[in-house]
Amino acid sequence: MDEKTMVNDILAGVKASLGSYQTAISETENMQLRQTLQQIRNNDESFQYELFKTAQSKGYYKPAAPATVTEIQTVKTELQ
Repeated sequence: MDEKTMVNDILAGVKASLGSYQTAISETENMQLRQTLQQIRNNDESFQYELFKTAQSKGYYKPAAPATVTEIQTVKTELQ
């Protein structure tokens, strides 16, 4: 397995776990557990962003093009 594949696989895994943490946080009543999950999520978000920057700098990952003003306005209108 090459480096690009490994990096993208890790990014996908972290992205999935972030969603799972968010679900668990929103459903947790115990404040101590909630805070622990939030800290883990925050650490994973920081890790994901650093790995994303590395992947982007090496050309392994290219984010979607920024939305145009028209596209943004369309979404805003549809959501109102």
